[in-house]
Amino acid sequence: MNAYGRQLLTSLRFLFFATLLLGLAYPALVFGVGQLAAPAQANGSIITVSGQQAGSSLLAQPVTGDGYFYPRPSAVGWDPSQSSASNLGPNQPALVAAIAKNRAAVAAREQVPPASVPMDAVTASGSGLDPDISPAYAALQVPRVARASGLGEAAVKALVAEHTSNGFLAFLGQPAVNTTTLNAALATLRAGH
Repeated sequence: MNAYGRQLLTSLRFLFFATLLLGLAYPALVFGVGQLAAPAQANGSIITVSGQQAGSSLLAQPVTGDGYFYPRPSAVGWDPSQSSASNLGPNQPALVAAIAKNRAAVAAREQVPPASVPMDAVTASGSGLDPDISPAYAALQVPRVARASGLGEAAVKALVAEHTSNGFLAFLGQPAVNTTTLNAALATLRAGH
C-alpha cells in the first residue's frame, strides 16, 4: 500500500472513531447526566394542577384577576414562540412612558403609592418570558392575593416563602419568586380549600 492509501485509511479510521465518540457517545453521556442531575429541567419542567398540565416552571404565564401573582411585564405577551425584549434603550421616550404607565397600573392594582412599586414590576425581562419576580414584588402582591383567594396573608406568605429561590440558586444571583409554580400551588390549595 502506498503512502496515499495509508493516509486515506488512517483518515477514515479517525473519522469513524470521532463520529462514534463525538457524535454518539458524548451526546448520550450529556443527555444521561442531564436526566439524572436535573430531570425536571431536562423534560421541559412541566407542572400540573389537578392532574392537568398547567405550563412550564421555566416560563411566565399571563395572569388576570386578583387571586394570583402577576409576573413581570412581557414585550411579547408571554408567547414562548416569540421570546424577545423590547429593544428600547433606557432613555427612549417609549420605554419611559411604558414604565410610567406600568407603575401607575401596579400601584392602582396593589393600592400602594407609585414610589413603592419595585422596578421588576414595571420592566420586562430580556426574554419577556421570565417567571421570576423579586421577593419585594411578591410581598407587594400578598395582601391582594390573600383578600381575593380567601386564604389569609399568613398562608399566602408561606407559599411565597416556599417558592422563593435561596441557597445555591440565590448564590448565583438574587433571591427570586417563581410566579408560575407559586400560582400553580395557589390553584391547588384553593381547589382543596
